[in-house]
Amino acid sequence: MITAAVSLATAQRSLGDPGVRYPLYPPLLRGCPRTATPGLVFPVEVDYAYQDVPADLFTSSPRRGGLERWAPLLPPLDAPGLGEGATPLVPLGDGVWIKDESRNPTWSHKDRLNRVAVGAAVHEGAEGIAVASSGNHGASAAAYAARAGLRCVVLASAGAPPAVASFLRAYGADVVAVPAEARWPLLAMIAERLGYHTVSNLTPTHTGHPFGPEGYKTVAYEIHADLGVPAAVFVPAGYGELLFGVWKGFRELRDLGVTDRVPRVFGCEPAAGGPLAAAVRTGAPAAVVPTGATDAYAIDCSVGGNRAVRAVLDSGGDALLVTDAELRRARDELARQGLWAELSAAAGLAGFRQWAAREGDAGGPVVCVSTSSGFKDLGVGGDPLEPVEPTWEAVTRALRRP
Repeated sequence: MITAAVSLATAQRSLGDPGVRYPLYPPLLRGCPRTATPGLVFPVEVDYAYQDVPADLFTSSPRRGGLERWAPLLPPLDAPGLGEGATPLVPLGDGVWIKDESRNPTWSHKDRLNRVAVGAAVHEGAEGIAVASSGNHGASAAAYAARAGLRCVVLASAGAPPAVASFLRAYGADVVAVPAEARWPLLAMIAERLGYHTVSNLTPTHTGHPFGPEGYKTVAYEIHADLGVPAAVFVPAGYGELLFGVWKGFRELRDLGVTDRVPRVFGCEPAAGGPLAAAVRTGAPAAVVPTGATDAYAIDCSVGGNRAVRAVLDSGGDALLVTDAELRRARDELARQGLWAELSAAAGLAGFRQWAAREGDAGGPVVCVSTSSGFKDLGVGGDPLEPVEPTWEAVTRALRRP
């Protein structure tokens, strides 16, 4: 076990009832049992001794790489890192900025979650971790498990992109392709029978790993360090953990007196599903919806959770449904600026463009989070180059004209 700067994490508290508290360990991987109903489980979040936060935490120069910079406001970092975090904020023009999470070690935002979640597995003495994922989460979990010397089981679907399957195996993970509806029951069995620590969801409405969104808070800390508080942040939303983490990070900055406000936070989901939008529209604490066809497989979720609903409503934001056509336009716009994003990762920019066309100026700078590299997309590698004769005539015919 390694120990970075001292964590000020003290407990887990229920989002269903903030007065309900639990010890910091073991992490409540199935949410809050005391507020749960058969159809709804509230997540828990990590609480801290905020009164002991170092006065210079948000003003001093970074002393360490990775998430260690923010260790007092994270769960104990009991697993080694890979240099996650500190991703660039790239100007797109006209007050729009892209927080490019593809610069993380496994090329997605999931590295922030898995740094803290795998640390919990190390703390608990687990032999391995288990995750249900066909994309970014599985690849990231496999990398951080390998770094920590833990075994990793990834329950994927047969339709996972071939490049991602290779990515998972490269880290030594056991990759098992099963039907999507079987992944979560099998995940629970692996946890119960093998004692593996799960880093993905086990409940009918999403709770996920309670430490995961704490890693995502650092996105907000970094945006504030580079830009201050934007008018709004547009975030791709699947289960909504990243959305909640960004909101909580800005909420902490405000509550600690570092800032005076929280930006509006928008969750951007595929129009083929949208559990967050369904919950926001109906006033439900969380929702489960049917899903249709979409190429945005990384955020194609039928199950929502209360975290995302809370972030959207408390910040004055909204849940936006974006079509695949809007996603492709946003992805192409990013590519023209030199940013190769996965289709799902472009949902933040797609949501902002849709919202701006309807609402106009946001009243200040806007940050769109781009969550992952285009390397992870469906069909990558399936369009090989055609050989061209090495003659001037053949080459000029092959050149694209302006």
